[in-house]
Amino acid sequence: MRFGGALRTRWSRTGRATRWTAAASAAALAAGCAAWGVAADGEPHVRSVDQRITVVDGPGDDQRVTLDTTFYKPAGRTPAPAVMLAHGFGGSKADVADEARDLARAGYAVLTWSARGFGFSGGQIALNSPDYEVKDVRQLVDWLARRPEVRLDGPGDPRVGMAGRSYGGAITLLTAAHDRRVDAIAPMITWHSLPDALFPDAAGAGPADGVFKKLWAGLFFTGSAGPTACGRFLPSLCAMYQEVAEAGRPTESAIETLRRSSPASVADRIRVPTLLVQGQSDSLFPLEHADANARAIAANGAPVSVVWFQGGHDGGDPEVERIGDMVLGFFDARLKGSAPPAPDGFTVTRTGGLDSSAREVVVTEATTRTYPGLSGDPVELPLGGGEQTVHHPAGGSPASISALPGLGSLDSLPAGGGQAGGGSAGGGLPTEMPGQAATFDTPPLERPVQLTGAATVRLRVDGDGPLFAKLYDVAPGGTATLARRLPAAFRASGDVTVRLPTMDHRFDRGHQIRLVVATTDMGFATPAAPASYKVRVVSPLTVPTVPALTTASAPVPHWVWALPLAAIVVSLVIVLPGRHRHRDEEVSEIPLEITGLTKTYENGHLAVADLSFQVEKGQVLGLLGPNGAGKTTTLRMLMGLIHPDSGEIRIFGHHVTPGAPVLARLGSFVEGPGFLPHLSGRDNLDLYWRATGRPVDEAHMDEALQIADLGSALDRAVRTYSHGMRQRLAIAQAMLGLPDLLVLDEPTNGLDPPQIREMREVLLRYAAGGRTVIVSSHLLSEVEQTCTHAVVMAGGRRVAAGPVTELVGTSGRLEDAFLQIIGEGP
Repeated sequence: MRFGGALRTRWSRTGRATRWTAAASAAALAAGCAAWGVAADGEPHVRSVDQRITVVDGPGDDQRVTLDTTFYKPAGRTPAPAVMLAHGFGGSKADVADEARDLARAGYAVLTWSARGFGFSGGQIALNSPDYEVKDVRQLVDWLARRPEVRLDGPGDPRVGMAGRSYGGAITLLTAAHDRRVDAIAPMITWHSLPDALFPDAAGAGPADGVFKKLWAGLFFTGSAGPTACGRFLPSLCAMYQEVAEAGRPTESAIETLRRSSPASVADRIRVPTLLVQGQSDSLFPLEHADANARAIAANGAPVSVVWFQGGHDGGDPEVERIGDMVLGFFDARLKGSAPPAPDGFTVTRTGGLDSSAREVVVTEATTRTYPGLSGDPVELPLGGGEQTVHHPAGGSPASISALPGLGSLDSLPAGGGQAGGGSAGGGLPTEMPGQAATFDTPPLERPVQLTGAATVRLRVDGDGPLFAKLYDVAPGGTATLARRLPAAFRASGDVTVRLPTMDHRFDRGHQIRLVVATTDMGFATPAAPASYKVRVVSPLTVPTVPALTTASAPVPHWVWALPLAAIVVSLVIVLPGRHRHRDEEVSEIPLEITGLTKTYENGHLAVADLSFQVEKGQVLGLLGPNGAGKTTTLRMLMGLIHPDSGEIRIFGHHVTPGAPVLARLGSFVEGPGFLPHLSGRDNLDLYWRATGRPVDEAHMDEALQIADLGSALDRAVRTYSHGMRQRLAIAQAMLGLPDLLVLDEPTNGLDPPQIREMREVLLRYAAGGRTVIVSSHLLSEVEQTCTHAVVMAGGRRVAAGPVTELVGTSGRLEDAFLQIIGEGP
């Protein structure tokens, strides 16, 4: 399990976009072999040296661990400042190789390594312990000081910066606290206090009374294979996790162990320029962790800048180019002195709407020269609702749902819909279960309110146990949308002040802010015994605002178009200027028109080239081609997940953009199914449909269940399903709502011959009703029997198209015709 994969960073200003990941570990020289990394045309070559470095660590400095490292020599003049790149939890040095090369081309000496317990490095995971990983990294700094390519500030003191994400962000902070030779740090989406992250208490009592974040903790401690039940963790850490997971409460020794692996324990020692980048879509390490780090470091007199971007551990917008340029500029100023340091400040990115003339998502950047913290300038709003009784069910199930950490495609489903807290079955994700949530509403707002920080409220609770508070944005029509998919977990009895999830969210005029207090949340441990609570609001809702934030449009890179479709549907409000609306709203009976579609990836690979074709109603079209032909890229552009470099796609006459309403007429199954493994197949389909926010009676659930043909298995947990069963369930999910255009990628993969025959009949019946089906498949005999038309691709281009009978021609079989068309036949 790798943490923080949503953040992708471009480290150079050359236009290349590469993936960013981060972590922790070590030093002391061992022999290695040199290799040449070849850069893009016109860019300098980067020489990299792979080495096995042995370090000494452990509480008694009595353990020897060999680390797998790579050193990238700087392009241009030497000696040069160095940057150490740490990888994310579950990853290795390979994850940051592209970023390292880009930094080397920018004139930095770069060292990457696989932390102990990861990749090809030895040792066991000690969770960024000062006795293990921190000692490792300090010895790596020693090693850098001996390299002739590295600039020194003094004997044994290299000019060095560090950057890391998640697990690597923590080792970046901890190393800066323990080693004064570190000169600048850029930690991203990481923690301040690990016990507070895993046992949060929004009432401020601390982790001893916190609520166990069981889903994230389980992924963190048991997400990889190894010699113990917890993978390659030290046995003592594995035993600690198993003890707290069984009890659902931390022991004093567990809190102390986790605290030693936290920047909070040593933050008073961090005195270097710091750029803190934290994600707004992050239920593992929410924004308050960056706030705590910022306040602690600033108290030491060090310059600190804070950035809230749209991504995080739960997905969201990765903001590739903007964040990458920001980090590179930070190092240029602080390590090279080639630019004046940016003033300490605060930056928030906001996404809203579409510029239809440029076909780009509108991204704005709000900034202020002073970091305001989480309290801001408070606005008090009254809350109505009176005292309410809520119930915790036996076993804590069914549970309400906020974030879905690490659980595949459902994590990108829309947050909200329906009457939150009212028990409506028509709501979206998350769902508040009937009888389990108290709701308190403000009056309709007389003017917009931009909440930036953490709202607070004082509650009176009769009962003792975990509760979960969150904020909804209620539109004038009554539709409630979760402002951020984050719950504030707390234990309380009596009067308590609750700090609600930190966020940046605009509540428009006429909207209401709804406080929901629920008794369950899927991500957290709750008692097995049933319980009841009386909840009453005893103060106004205090909403922090930051009027000093000024907003300007930010550059919109191409990565925006790679966002998950469902997340874009809910996050974008598409307002098209009148002069651009007529063509896009023109009704057409043609299900799909693709014209001049072209897409080139960052590495220069031309995936799709000038592709054009049209699909009519009632057709079953097969999209054919060898591996690498561009089929999946085409389907992803069709779904709005990837933005083409040129050309256009129209569905029923409407131009396809992220969040375009016409995408509601499309059902799809591309690149494998993603389900909640502990839920039944039936519950997964039900949850998926409710997450769309559409009425239950529009789901046509019975037809979908008939398609799945899973019998009694529908009521079993999906984790017990075979691959073929998951495939059938995924196809049924794509058919929910009976979309007018159905797109399936390898739908018969994993099905046995009778199931393949049934799928063939299903697709033919589906199209016979006037709908359209597009199938990408490598089973040409099946395509020949199922599809009415086909488009054949090779090398990203269309090489043939037409009715299947015409393509087969005199060849007799589609397979023979296909091989002749792509040039591999006799």
